[in-house]
Amino acid sequence: MHARMTSPTTGPPDAAGQPAPGTRAHLLAWQGLTNRIVRGLLRTPLLCRLAGNRLITVYVVGRTSGRHYTIPVACTRHDGSLVIGTPFAWGRNLRTGEPVDIRLKGKRRPAEVQVRTDEAGVVGLYAVMARDNRSFAKFNKIGFDPAGTPDPADLRLAWAAGARAIRLTPR
Repeated sequence: MHARMTSPTTGPPDAAGQPAPGTRAHLLAWQGLTNRIVRGLLRTPLLCRLAGNRLITVYVVGRTSGRHYTIPVACTRHDGSLVIGTPFAWGRNLRTGEPVDIRLKGKRRPAEVQVRTDEAGVVGLYAVMARDNRSFAKFNKIGFDPAGTPDPADLRLAWAAGARAIRLTPR
């Protein structure tokens, strides 16, 4: 079964200080079809080498539902790991210390997970991803100053809207 994602809704931080989901990132009208095509490309041995430089597939199991989600996501290589970010609900199923399967360059393999939900962690890793991948920045509504530095206010808004930064270390 594949994820059906909707845009998050805005809300104030909860009692633990975690931001409530917001409306910063958006989905394309044809996102479901696009995801199916990308998942197919990432499984095809020769094509995955081209698409696999910036895209991976994350296999997520719902913590309460047990449903299986296959999510293609943009990634950035940083400090020996792959970094992904999402404000969407599927990201809440990932927990630090609980490995997850990913498809990287056509091969399915386990990866160690480190989830960042704190402001400094999310803002810092979203800045790394935005500098590396302008499509990621556009999708998450992150602007740039004339020198090419991601806008700190936009990065903070992404965190406040519920974004998570996830570091994956393939085994």
